[in-house]
Amino acid sequence: MRALLTKLEQASALDQAGDRLQRTVQATLRPQRVRDLLHGVFIGHPLHPALVQVPVGSWISAAVLDLMPGQRRAATALVGLGTVSALPAAIAGLNDWAALSREQRRVGLVHAAANAVGLTLYAGSLAARLRGRHGTGRALAYLGLGAASAGAYLGGHLAYKQGAQVNQSISELHRIGEGWHPLADMANLPQRKLVTREVDDVSVILYRHGDEVTVMLERCPHQSGPLGEGEVTEIDGHACVVCPWHGSAFRLNGGEVMHGPSGNDQQILPTRVVDGVLEARLP
Repeated sequence: MRALLTKLEQASALDQAGDRLQRTVQATLRPQRVRDLLHGVFIGHPLHPALVQVPVGSWISAAVLDLMPGQRRAATALVGLGTVSALPAAIAGLNDWAALSREQRRVGLVHAAANAVGLTLYAGSLAARLRGRHGTGRALAYLGLGAASAGAYLGGHLAYKQGAQVNQSISELHRIGEGWHPLADMANLPQRKLVTREVDDVSVILYRHGDEVTVMLERCPHQSGPLGEGEVTEIDGHACVVCPWHGSAFRLNGGEVMHGPSGNDQQILPTRVVDGVLEARLP
């Protein structure tokens, strides 16, 4: 299985279809507010894995009820709920997928295809059940569960092996030692400009606004883009840093994500000033 997944990551033959689908998704989901909603910006967490819980839970529960006598109506209701709720989960997933790297998109394309097969089978199962063909409905549902399980396996590979939509910067915290770390003389820090420094070889950005200084991890949570090379812009009245790679934006006075494709907030380090020297520590 490992060898198969490695080949899938390297399957450049998928790129033509993947690039075409990516352009279609980006053209369809054009408004920034829509993309941010689907990325989960409003909750500071990717939305797709949260939405997936409803169809997966419904379909697994229906599979259990299909093994029990007298549960046809309940199983049909759960199949219907799972089928309907899979649609917004799929849209959110496509929105995330369109902002991934090429190798991730290859695996994601097969992940989406497996889930599309599963959804089609469950739609057929629902139609059969509503027509009273419960035997056919059960068979299609179990086939659909198999396809959706394969898709879930690939989704796990995307997240845990390839790091898709996982906070790429948070592991940097584990490299920072305990205690306070000196970063810069306050007298030398410019106002409202990004300054890059290091804490135990971990890159951070400093942003001074008056007497307040924000210290933020420098690597973007989305794909490790260099926030230190980004631009500072105002969004909804807040100074934000915009990642130069994919456009994710984070508030400089709190780290909250303002625009995707990142669905995660950026980590801020606590600060203090001692004898004119700015210091930071682990949260």
